[in-house]
Amino acid sequence: MMKRIILAITGGIAAYKSAVLARLLVKAGFEVRVIMSQGAQAFITPLTLQALTGNAVHTELLDAAAERGMGHIELAKWADIMLIAPASANTLARLAMGMADDLLTTVCLATAAPVLVAPAMNQQMWRHPSVQLNLQTLADLGYRLVMPDSGEQACGDVGMGRLPEPETLLAHVEHTLARLTVPQVLAGRHVVITAGPTIEAIDPVRYLSNHSTGKMGFALAKACCNAGARVTLIAGGKVQLPTPLGVTRINVLSAEQMLVAAQLYVKGDENWQSVVDDDPHDHHHHAAHHHDAPLPDLPPADVFIATAAVADYRTRQAAPQKIKKTQDELTLDLVKNPDILATISAEFPNVFTVGFAAETQDVERYARGKLTAKNLDMIACNDVSRSDIGFGSDDNAITVFFRDQYDAITLPKASKGEIAAQLVGLIGRHIGACPQFNLA
Repeated sequence: MMKRIILAITGGIAAYKSAVLARLLVKAGFEVRVIMSQGAQAFITPLTLQALTGNAVHTELLDAAAERGMGHIELAKWADIMLIAPASANTLARLAMGMADDLLTTVCLATAAPVLVAPAMNQQMWRHPSVQLNLQTLADLGYRLVMPDSGEQACGDVGMGRLPEPETLLAHVEHTLARLTVPQVLAGRHVVITAGPTIEAIDPVRYLSNHSTGKMGFALAKACCNAGARVTLIAGGKVQLPTPLGVTRINVLSAEQMLVAAQLYVKGDENWQSVVDDDPHDHHHHAAHHHDAPLPDLPPADVFIATAAVADYRTRQAAPQKIKKTQDELTLDLVKNPDILATISAEFPNVFTVGFAAETQDVERYARGKLTAKNLDMIACNDVSRSDIGFGSDDNAITVFFRDQYDAITLPKASKGEIAAQLVGLIGRHIGACPQFNLA
């Protein structure tokens, strides 16, 4: 089913990004209708947006042909969601005052669809008290604000006020719609997910790891968030995937670090924020932790999903200096890593634990064995020997087993995003059907 969005563009140099955004929205399956203010038309032409969307661009409130059918009202009723990007300081002020003196503001007042507002302006304008007051007013009125980025601006200034990239704006649109359309089977739940490989140092330049990309875990984090959960994502190794919108990301390297983080976040430890603040490995994902605002209290986890491909072994003692190639053979003294999933299952018996079994042979036997041995509530297994669903693939195919039922559930090959949504549905329904996991 095609999703319908109004993309409203106001005056500002950032209007050029809206053309890219329109193309991304169409590619994502949206039917796009564009409203342009007079100011926007000074930066980008309606013809450009018409060519990108395949629909006529709306520019005037009192269009005689359209208004014979109450055009602005029909447009307001048509939309599933509305996005104003960029939203100028002038537009913010008029929306905050409830004005309806052009097509954009009139449609905003007439629509029942959620309205996302993405401000973009000079950094000094952004900091002005009147702009900040208008933003607060809009938030109080129910508008959904997409905060600007910080960086170099067209005028040469550096600071807050840049329109986020089109990919980020698309993520906000999809997240907003998902929260309205996806069954909220995990509403009120805290879900902790591990994803990606772990890295076990041999020396300062070499390490043991595996081919896991973290794609399945990141897809599950997004799906859980869309289903209403508060999500903590513990990413191992050096996963380069973008953090899903609304998800708190914690970066670790080794299996031991992942275990400590998992224990803290599943427990809802009062010192959990120190893990975020002190993590020496997180150099480029700080934005995912929202350090610029107080973080809410961390509740204990209701669900723990272990998708990480944890290294089974590590060196007993990593060499302090780079090992030189002075001999034909090198023997490493390896010791077993902690079993994160089994540890969490044993320490937190009231948490719904979900494991993943990535196998290359006899998949079902090994999966059922892990389900029992680690006392899990659910396990999802796949055959990573298949090139079409193995590490690095965008697709997956899963067989799911539960502790309290023998019959397996097969999820045929689909994108990892689709598989993740199906798995979250299974988790939510299973928790709801089991009294020990009910919130009440």
